[in-house]
Order: sequence, then structure tokens, then C-alpha cells
Amino acid sequence: VQLQASGGGLVQPGGSLRLSCAASGFTFRDYAMGWFRQAPGKEREFLSAIRSRGGVTYYADSVKGRFTISRDNAKNTVYLQMNSLAPEDTAVYYCAARHDRTMITSVAVVKLRARNEYDNWGQGTQVTVSS
Repeated sequence: VQLQASGGGLVQPGGSLRLSCAASGFTFRDYAMGWFRQAPGKEREFLSAIRSRGGVTYYADSVKGRFTISRDNAKNTVYLQMNSLAPEDTAVYYCAARHDRTMITSVAVVKLRARNEYDNWGQGTQVTVSS
């Protein structure tokens, strides 16, 4: 299993970035994909997740309305469009994968927000928001 995150960089406050995460080595269409981030000295926090089927998405309150997750199963890639970035968004951003084909909705709402529920992680991409 490999997850390769890319698209990070330096952006000014108010700017936008789109992160990508290319997956290989597993049946991508059977896995929910999540994005997390970790700032220096802080725990890794959930940002967003998208289920394997149906386009169901979840967001942390801190990014709702600013970030949009999407996936392209034909390209085995998940994206995170980030708008209205602020300095507090500075962190290393990680993508993660978790099988969810048999997961009912009431369970997914909880499990897909928990970092310890994900089996596979990418290497992270740095996002720095600064003027």
C-alpha cells in the first residue's frame, strides 16, 4: 500500500491550495480516504473524509466551508481543495485510507474521524501559510 501526498507549499493568507493523494497497492474504490494535519507540538487532527461509495463526506468544524474533499476512483486519487487559508492552517498534511465497504453510516460518522481507525498513511506534505 502506498499513499503519496503532494501539492503543499507556501501560500499567503487568504490563498488556496489543492492537495492530492495518489494511492496504489490496494483496491482504492473500496476504501474511505481521509485528510489529517499535524502542526508542531500538536496532535494529528482530523480534517475531512470521503467514503468509498456515494460521495459521502465529513468535515471538521475548523475547515467546514473552506475545505472540500473529493476523489477520482479512475485515477486512484483523493483531493483536498483548501480555500481562505490562514496561518493557523500551517501544518503537515497527511492522507490516509481505511476500508469501509461494510461500514454502516452510523459507524462511519464516528470511525472516519478517528486517526487510529486508519490503517494506511501517506508521508505528508507541508503547508505553510504566511505573508
